[in-house]
Amino acid sequence: MEKRVSIITPCFNGEKFVERYLESIINQTYTNIELIFVNDGSTDKTGEIVQSYISKFEQSNMKFVYVNQKNAGLAAAIQAGLKLFTGEYLIWPDSDDSLPLDSIEKRVNFLEKNKQYGLVRSDGYLFNEENLNKPIRVMSKKNPNRFKEDLFEDYIIEKGTWMGCFMIRTSAFLDVNPKREIYISRAGQNWQMLLPIMYKYKCGFIDEPLYNCVVRKDSLSHSDRNINLQTSLNKFSNYEDILRHVIDSMDIDKVYYNKLITEKYARRKMVLAIKYKDKGLLIHQYAVLRNVTRFNINDRITFIKGLIFLSLR
Repeated sequence: MEKRVSIITPCFNGEKFVERYLESIINQTYTNIELIFVNDGSTDKTGEIVQSYISKFEQSNMKFVYVNQKNAGLAAAIQAGLKLFTGEYLIWPDSDDSLPLDSIEKRVNFLEKNKQYGLVRSDGYLFNEENLNKPIRVMSKKNPNRFKEDLFEDYIIEKGTWMGCFMIRTSAFLDVNPKREIYISRAGQNWQMLLPIMYKYKCGFIDEPLYNCVVRKDSLSHSDRNINLQTSLNKFSNYEDILRHVIDSMDIDKVYYNKLITEKYARRKMVLAIKYKDKGLLIHQYAVLRNVTRFNINDRITFIKGLIFLSLR
């Protein structure tokens, strides 16, 4: 008998894309599916659309669990599903994305044949929300390191990484997270789900686009981009807080990995300082880097070029 795959999908005001998403699930070639759909306080027609699919899922012999909660953010919605899922495998796609029809079957087959992996990722297509028929590009950009199996540090510093294309073994997840709990925040649920598993287990890779990701103008990761310096700094601070919380919850070398996080965001804030013409921020973040890392010629070049640029403004 096919092993059950649980799908946890959080959604807030997703009426524009949710029907497309549900169709991609109900038409999967792999049928032993449990969909846990968490409506995170939507104020549009999301609930109405989703509930109209309950009978369709039942007719397809797929288990459908509908959760309606007050708006609490993606991480809280994911956690609501974590308390309920029963499958041997788990994925958590966004409701504005979709899965190719053989996506789940190929992931399960990979993990069934490769017991040494605790999780698997695939390539995926990126689509502009205005044209869902023609992909912009593949998510991996055919990175030569896409077959790398030890990804823990890469996903902390975001080196050659992408999200949205993972399936994890439930046994691996419960091994590192027996309480089925993640840090409640407005974002960053992928780090919270993946990093503890990546630290202990190797990750496989399927070199096919098995995920369709929609780039939305109003998405969490794009809506506040380039608005102003403070908004961007706040976003980085939120991400940094999530990463540190995950690291601090693990039995690992916290000093080393917190240093990586400090370096990562100091470099990003230096770039922001140059962009928004904030000389004081540039100097401060460069000092932060000098305090936590060995001399890095690229950091020095960025700093000097930034000073010259700001002096000419």
